[in-house]
Parts: sequence; structure tokens; C-alpha cells
Amino acid sequence: MCVRKPGDSATASLQSHVHSTAGTTSATATVQIKTRKQKNSGLKAFKRGSKSDAERVLTTELSYSHPQPPPASRVAPPVSSHTSTTAAGARVTASSAPAAAKVRDDPEGHLIYTRGDRLETRYEILRTLGEGTFGKVTCSLDRLTGKQVAVKIIKNVPKYRAAAKIEIRVLEQIRDMQLDGQDICVQMLDWFDFCGHICLTFDMLGLSVFDFLKDNQYHPYPLFQVRHIAYQVIKAVRYLHRTRLTHTDLKPENILFVSSDFDIYYDARKKQDIRVVKNSDIRLIDFGSATFDDEHHSTVVSTRHYRSPEVILELGWSHPCDMWSIGCILFELYRGHTLFQTHDNLEHLAMMEAILGPLPTKFIRETRKTKYFWHGQLDWDPDSPDARYVRELRKLKRYMITADPEHEQLFDLIQQMLIYEPRKRLTSQEALKHPFFYPYTNSSSQHPTQHSTQSKRSLSSQSSSSSETE
Repeated sequence: MCVRKPGDSATASLQSHVHSTAGTTSATATVQIKTRKQKNSGLKAFKRGSKSDAERVLTTELSYSHPQPPPASRVAPPVSSHTSTTAAGARVTASSAPAAAKVRDDPEGHLIYTRGDRLETRYEILRTLGEGTFGKVTCSLDRLTGKQVAVKIIKNVPKYRAAAKIEIRVLEQIRDMQLDGQDICVQMLDWFDFCGHICLTFDMLGLSVFDFLKDNQYHPYPLFQVRHIAYQVIKAVRYLHRTRLTHTDLKPENILFVSSDFDIYYDARKKQDIRVVKNSDIRLIDFGSATFDDEHHSTVVSTRHYRSPEVILELGWSHPCDMWSIGCILFELYRGHTLFQTHDNLEHLAMMEAILGPLPTKFIRETRKTKYFWHGQLDWDPDSPDARYVRELRKLKRYMITADPEHEQLFDLIQQMLIYEPRKRLTSQEALKHPFFYPYTNSSSQHPTQHSTQSKRSLSSQSSSSSETE
């Protein structure tokens, strides 16, 4: 099937075909059943392949309204197609049917589309939400339900198609495996193959916690929201670990607010407006790199700033690498900047030692990355010009904004998530029982997500203390 704009001859022909007679309707239903079976059997036959390190796109909040036309059938009569290349390098998929439109890809494999184009006649593209190396995400109108949805359109490139099918498999398990924390993982609504582009549909969500932070001039989240976001992320990760999955790419970009509407407060000390999200409910997204316990584990996983030491040193990894990533995320939400701001393995290890202490001798003895060590120690010159940024780092707890008990509890939690040895690192189940989450485990306490007067005072106090420690 190809992209068609509303009102073109192919769409009119399809609608006439669907609504003409009872016999024709029956035949269309048969095509629908056959198409669904083919799609399901195709996914089951797919063997899980290697992971892609492609960047993940961010879904952003949208306030676009669109008239709701009557729903149209998403099934068109099957047509044969072939692929050619234009002089500009764009690939074109042309149908042999006389009335069929052409589907064009750019040289990188992205689907070329314009507003109003349709995917499988059901989804009408309204706008682009974001783009990554894997493909694009659009806001589209679901003509069957009249609602706006996010459609993730994967590049027509074999490795990205393979990664998309892996993600579909994980998302289908998440949909079917009902355990506590399932609802915090994003739910796939539908998927289909559109002219070589795997497409996945999801509910529209708000900004990622990273994009909200960036738009807020990297002003840290108030502590009560750090707690709420942390609790939800850990619950979602506990769900994944219980289902024998490791996410492997936890980062602020992959944590989206359900709604990123916000209130504004004025910070007199910084002389600027501060945004505070009204509802800190989140969804965990991007399962394209998620790995089952009994399947092949890629050597390198996780985005650089959230990568655990066992991954850097190629010592093997499992569920604990997710917990390390969460520890880094919590620090970033609390302080407004990354804990390990680097793009080099050796510097990354040097930063870990500066903040967390020396690496275990067991790591140095067992790693294949011997080039990073000399005589049993990290081969790093702290007095070199390149080490200036590392010299400015502090021990972890010296980054606390205030010594209040709740802040002490948060940093104790982070410290236990950043233990070097994976088997000693806090598990997701243990983390949820940490004293920092007492407001959630104590049924008599006030709901911690409400904008109480105490929470607003805490926001003001945290903002002032942050200014003093910067």
C-alpha cells in the first residue's frame, strides 16, 4: 500500500469498493483477516537479530487540533510493486496498479511525506514530532477513532527494520504480561508494514524529562518530583526485570511525561521564571535495544553518560546495568546536569574514580581492556591539561544541595545504585523499599505528587540552595 492524499482517485476507488455491496464487503473482510494473519506470521517467523545503536527520537507534546473525517477502511486490494532510484538518489516504490500513488524514500531511507498523506488509509499525517537515525515520529490522525496518535515510521533499511521487529516483540510481551509496573511502560496500539517502512503507533505523550529540563534552562526538578519520577521508573524497570528483560538504554530522553503542562514560579534569586510540571506521571519508552536474559548480549549497550563500568570494561552485563543508569538519571534530575559528562572511555573511568573512589582490583584483573591500566591502576595523569575537568569533580555526596534528611536519603539511594560491582548494586526490588520512598510505602502520608504548600516551600528552598552551591 502507498501514501494517498484525501480525495485522490485511489482513495475514492477504495471507499467505493468497501461500501458497494454485501458481497464486496465480505470479500474485504476476508482480505483484512488474511492481512492480519500474514502480519502475525511474519513477526513470529522473524528471528531476533543484533541490536542497533541508533539514536532514539523524542515524542513532544502537541496542541494541534484537526477536524475528524469519517473513518476509512485501512485495507486496500493487494498490489505488486518494485523499487527504483531517482537521479537525486531517492528510492521510489511504484505500484503496478494504474491508480496507485508513488512512495518515495530519501537517500537515507526515510519516508518522504507531506501533511495530509495517509498511511494504510487509516492514519493521516499531521506533522513531524521528531527525527532520529532510525526514522521519524509523526503526529497522525487515526481516522478510525478520530484521535491523534504518534506514529513511529522506521527507515526502509534492513538493520532498522530488524531492530523494529525486535521492539515489536518486546512491546507485545509488555502488552500481554500483566504485572505491577506494566502501565508505566509505553503501550503499542498497532503496527504495520507500509511499503517497506515498519510503523508503530502509540498514544500521544508530553515532553521527555530531558526536553522539559532543557526548556527550563536546566533548572533542577524539585525533590518531590524527583522522588515521584524515580519511583515510577524503578517500578517499570522492576517489571522488565521480572519478565527477564534488560532495557539497556535508560536515559532522560526515554522517560516521557504523560502531559508536560506546567505552572510558572518566579525565582527572585536567579531573577527568572521557573517551570514546574503540573503532573509528573511518566511513561518509559524505546524498547528497541531491550534484551531478553537468554538471548545474545551486545558488547556495548547504553548511551555514554549512563553506561555502567562493567559495560565499558566488557565484563558482561545484566539487569544491574539498568540500575546504574537510573542512579545517573536521578542525579541529573536533582542537579540539572549529567554526572559523567564525557565521550571518552578512559576519561569516563577517571571521572568514576574521582566521584566514587578507586575501581575494584577485580575489574582491573579481569577486563580485556588492559590499555586503560598500568601496574594495576588507571593509566590517567591527573595533572595533565586534559584532566582539568576531572580535577574539578567532587565526591558524590558533596553535590547535595542541602543536608536535609530527604536529600541525604536520595544520595544514599544514588550511592547504592552506583556501586561498582553489579552483584552488590541495589536491585529494583530493593530500591523500591529504600527510605527515600517512604511517602509511597506509608499509606498514612500525604500523596507525594500533589502541589502542597509544603512542596512549594521545598521548591523555593531547593532553588535558593542550588544557587548558593553552583
